[in-house]
Amino acid sequence: MLKEQDKIFTNLYGYEPADLAHAKKRGDWFETKKYLDQGAEWLIQQVKDSGLRGRGGAGFPTGTKWSFVPKKSDPKEGKPHYLVINADESEPGTCKDRDILRNDPHKLIEGCLLAARAINANTCYIYIRGEYYNEAMALQRAIDEAYEANLIGKNACNSGWDLDVYIHRGAGAYICGEETALLESLEGNKGQPRLKPPFPALVGLYGCPTVINNVESIAVVPTILRRGAAWFAGLGRERNTGTKIFCISGHVNKPCNVEEEMGISLKELIEKHAGGVRGGWDNLLAVIPGGSSVPMIKKDVCDTVLMDFDSLKAVGTGLGTAGIIVMDKSTDVINSIARLSHFYKHESCGQCTPCREGTGWLMRIMDRMVDGKAEVAEIDQLYNLTKQIEGHTICALGDAAAWPVQGLIKNFRPEMEARIAKNKAAN
Repeated sequence: MLKEQDKIFTNLYGYEPADLAHAKKRGDWFETKKYLDQGAEWLIQQVKDSGLRGRGGAGFPTGTKWSFVPKKSDPKEGKPHYLVINADESEPGTCKDRDILRNDPHKLIEGCLLAARAINANTCYIYIRGEYYNEAMALQRAIDEAYEANLIGKNACNSGWDLDVYIHRGAGAYICGEETALLESLEGNKGQPRLKPPFPALVGLYGCPTVINNVESIAVVPTILRRGAAWFAGLGRERNTGTKIFCISGHVNKPCNVEEEMGISLKELIEKHAGGVRGGWDNLLAVIPGGSSVPMIKKDVCDTVLMDFDSLKAVGTGLGTAGIIVMDKSTDVINSIARLSHFYKHESCGQCTPCREGTGWLMRIMDRMVDGKAEVAEIDQLYNLTKQIEGHTICALGDAAAWPVQGLIKNFRPEMEARIAKNKAAN
């Protein structure tokens, strides 16, 4: 369990004001110039040494991503570099970035300055979900304060480095959480993913080298530099280091966001922080551990599984955004996954045929499964359909639509068959 002194987001619940004066009391903006003066290579190496992996879902090593950006010493390198913060956060079950933006925005802005210095960027765009109106207002207030105090802007923190930070509000499209669709939207185009390669680190915003990082990934960087990469690497488990904000919702007594150590057990997380499962642990049916786009796991797996990238991958699911959706035995799991199928059908951008057509098929078949108006043989057809979608699209939305259905078939096939049999008997 994470010790109080190791928490990074000390105002996650907004018990104190989010303004600059209180942020400084919490340790933000302390000796920032010292770290900026160390230069890009040092900053990248510190983040690499910490073992920080992206907190937006994919879990790609953050320092490695930064290192892909061309160095300024390259004679062919004449383009501006951009830092883009993904604050779209449209994944069902996920609300961690929302609390950072609302209650601890200066951690993000300071992280933006340090990350921008690491990749030699002088412009940062924060792409925020359109529905996050109050959060965008809070963030803009913090940006204005940082400009006024000369913490960003020309000669930021008297370091000789310039950084301009802009907020760009999205229009409510889930697909814009995918980094290249986000770039398209930022440029004023329809939010549709780009083919990769080229990757954004080489050809990103306006065709220039760009790094796109999640809010939480950037907001932890200042604390890593202050307390040392070894401190962060000493939390959690190997390859799964540091702290993580977990969003616990669904059938628990106290739904919450909580910062905990990576590798904490799922059971401890739910019991200690969320007041336990409604009706007791034995009333647990299943958990979606990483936001709606990862497969669910049954209670017997939940009993022992650890909450980190590698442990969850080993049991056939993923950490994703760490949006933990708890379902007790009163849950109609078939209907729950059908609702997700509706969501992914609605949010598909329509660019790739397997996703555009496949999500509609998934939705219609799942609707019939909910009512039991299907044949048992269609369960295998449904699974085969998910396999035709998974891995055959430009971005991961196809996988996100397929995996919840695959998790349902893997864990609750008998329930699906029983419902079909019950409907046949009734007719």
